[in-house]
Amino acid sequence: MSRPLVKICGVTSVADAVVCADLGVDLLGLNFWPGSPRYVEVGQARAIADSVRGRLGLVGVFVNRPGSEIVAIEREVGLDRLQFHGDEPADEVRRFGSRAVRAIRVDPENGFDHGVLTEYAGIWGYLFDVASTHAYGGTGLRWPYERIAGLGLAEPKLVAGGVGPETARQALRLSRADGVDVCSGVESSPGVKDAAAVERLVREVRGG
Repeated sequence: MSRPLVKICGVTSVADAVVCADLGVDLLGLNFWPGSPRYVEVGQARAIADSVRGRLGLVGVFVNRPGSEIVAIEREVGLDRLQFHGDEPADEVRRFGSRAVRAIRVDPENGFDHGVLTEYAGIWGYLFDVASTHAYGGTGLRWPYERIAGLGLAEPKLVAGGVGPETARQALRLSRADGVDVCSGVESSPGVKDAAAVERLVREVRGG
C-alpha cells in the first residue's frame, strides 16, 4: 500500500464530512448502532454520504444488525464498505464479501485468537480495536499495538483505539498496520469533529 489510510469514524454532519474530504481522508465511517452517541439515522446518513460521494470511501458501522436491514441501509445510503463491530457470526460477515470489514477486539493483556482470522476469507479487511466490556469501539483507550504487528495479512488492517494526531505515527509503527481508524481522537465532543485535529492527523500519518 503506497500510503497509510486514514479513516475518520462517527461522522454525524455534512459539515464534518466535507472537512474530512477536503483534508484528504480516505474513509468516512457512519455509525448505525443506536447505542452509540455518534448514531446517525438513515436519512441523515444519506445526506452526509451525498455531500462527499466519490471523494472518499463510505463505511457503514453495524453492531448485531439483521442482514436484511444492513442490505437495505447499504442501498439507501450508498455505502462502499460495511464494518461489523458486534458479535456477528463469520458466515454473516462473509456473505458481504469484499465489501466487509471485520472488527477484531484485542485484549490488552491476552491479545486475541489469531485462528478467527481464517474464518473471514474474501472480506476487504480488518479493524483492530481494544476489547471493552461496556462498548463496541469508540472508547479512545490505548492498547499494545504491537500485538498485531506480525499477522502478515494479505488484506488491509487498520488500527484503532486511543489513536489521534499525537499517537498515530507510533500506532502505525508498532502495529505495522495499513492505516488508522480514528473517532474520539479528533473530536471536540462526541460526534463533533475538530477540523484542526483532523488536519494534524492526516499530516502526521502522511508524514507531512
